Amino acid sequence: MTDHPQPMMKAARVHAFGPPEAIRVEDVPRPVPGAGEVLVRVHAAGVGPWDGWIRAGKSVLPQPLPLTLGSDLAGTVEAVGPGIAGFAAGDEVYGVTNPRFCGAYAEFAAAEAGMIARKPRGLGWIEAASVPVVAVTAWQALEQAGLAAGKSVLIHGGAGAVGAYAVQLARQPGVRIAATASAGDLDHVRALGADQVIDHRAERFEEAAGPVDIVIDTVGGDTLDRSFAVLKPGGALVSIVAQPDADRARQAGIRADFMLVRVNTADLDRITGRIEAGRLQTAVGPVLPLAEARIAHEMMEGLRPRPPRKIVLRVGD
Repeated sequence: MTDHPQPMMKAARVHAFGPPEAIRVEDVPRPVPGAGEVLVRVHAAGVGPWDGWIRAGKSVLPQPLPLTLGSDLAGTVEAVGPGIAGFAAGDEVYGVTNPRFCGAYAEFAAAEAGMIARKPRGLGWIEAASVPVVAVTAWQALEQAGLAAGKSVLIHGGAGAVGAYAVQLARQPGVRIAATASAGDLDHVRALGADQVIDHRAERFEEAAGPVDIVIDTVGGDTLDRSFAVLKPGGALVSIVAQPDADRARQAGIRADFMLVRVNTADLDRITGRIEAGRLQTAVGPVLPLAEARIAHEMMEGLRPRPPRKIVLRVGD
């Protein structure tokens, strides 16, 4: 009796950390789902800055080489590993592969069952793959900041991948939303639900926004540093980019946190509910085939012209 050869698949991988040229699309064995995992036939994979950090060797997590890049995915469950009760072959899902954020730029990916959810009805594969990391990041940042009725929030980068979801998710009775954006995006961010949109190049947000209860920082650098000045005593600053200065936070009497997203089924289900209810818009930019993963990374890093919004890889037919 002979063993059946393990099926092969196409995947975008790196064998050494480096610039986009390090990415190779090659044939590798199809993964086998382990305990708590499902095997997903990937139809689309999102491209985000965290993929670039991993490719360049700048991830805060250990990333043994060689590795397949990518975390955001949308696809169909092909098989389930031991101990899986919530998913079955044929289910249409979206989410993230694993806590290391790798493995999605491929025709098949093993994904932890606790990091995926049923794909929103009416959303195509490309749109679904653009959602998970950025939408859940926005959700968790607002939750960590303690957003509630009667509070005011300033969202930096309101037209960005995370910022646009944060503006939409912050919309609720009694919440006042201000956001910063570039001049060309002011109307777009206003349409997403911001009460006030500030051109970050033409105005200083500290003067334009007035004191607020919460700042959500998706920009970092000087914007993060200046955000202390716009917060009310007892307010909250949550950055998804860098750790805010703890001494300045104590002196100002505010809470200042750095947040690392933890994608999970429950939060994805909440995002799904809002998408299906028409309360969240997705935003897709360039769509490229898997074979052009390197070009996607060159766009992301400004080495090629890049239209705005989220880059997505189309996988398979």
